[in-house]
Amino acid sequence: MPIIRVEMFTGRTRDQKRALVEELTESFVKAAGGTKESVHVVITDVDKENWGSGGELCADKFPN
Repeated sequence: MPIIRVEMFTGRTRDQKRALVEELTESFVKAAGGTKESVHVVITDVDKENWGSGGELCADKFPN
């Protein structure tokens, strides 16, 4: 049971997430084999204020 974990900033629509899950699943099966039913994708939305990069909060680094 492969699990693909995606952590990204909040703000994507349900349609965008649906497309991402479909693409990741298809790509995994193509590259590594198995069935699409065996692939699990977990998306974690993270607010920019809860993510740091290069010693700065991403909310400060990328305000928009």
